[in-house]
Amino acid sequence: MVQQCYKPGDGTGMYECLVEAKEKGLIRHIGITTHKLAVAQEIIESGLYETLQYPFSYLSSGKEIALVESCVKADMGFICMKALAGGLITRSDAAMAYMTQFDNLVPIWGIQRETELAEWLSYMTDTPSMTGEIAEYIKGEQDELAGDFCRGCGYCLPCPMGIEINNCARMSLMVRRAPSAGWLSEAWQEKMAKIETCINCRQCTKRCPYELDTPELLKKNLADYKRILAGEVQV
Repeated sequence: MVQQCYKPGDGTGMYECLVEAKEKGLIRHIGITTHKLAVAQEIIESGLYETLQYPFSYLSSGKEIALVESCVKADMGFICMKALAGGLITRSDAAMAYMTQFDNLVPIWGIQRETELAEWLSYMTDTPSMTGEIAEYIKGEQDELAGDFCRGCGYCLPCPMGIEINNCARMSLMVRRAPSAGWLSEAWQEKMAKIETCINCRQCTKRCPYELDTPELLKKNLADYKRILAGEVQV
């Protein structure tokens, strides 16, 4: 059961060890992370944790926004992971401005380059605020991206057929929102072609914390990818 992972048991579980460590002064706070909405809701209701870490961005649904609000009521901090939606969000000032609307939320940004680190550090002193222009931009992003899209978390893996699901299932978005040449390379064409070997075992569907129909998502992305390679669609 999911509850056994984070609720007290017979005194020998992980949670009890964390409480003991806190009592001894070895740690100061006890937090928890999850990708599943239902589990996050149970965690908040349990009253056992001081922080919840959960994926959150301006592409999040109303139910996920409600999680942030529930944490406020429960006096819990909210640590926001995947604040750039696994690389789909490409405008950092808009992402940061959105986060400033929530007092109890702290985003953790994925950083790969020193220039990106400098950019985020600059926001500590010159924080972007929500403007009419940014609000309009975010609305356009939400209209285009919100819904059943792969966040790239990788919980679906491994695939018995070797399909790199966490990237192949969101290829249509990545090839349009990042420099496309890299995603159209021979290596990626080979990876995308593996989708045709899918045996529809649906192991990925069972593992997906967002309950996506992953095999169907893979088929749609492959069909779009083929149209791009054939020159029928420009990116």
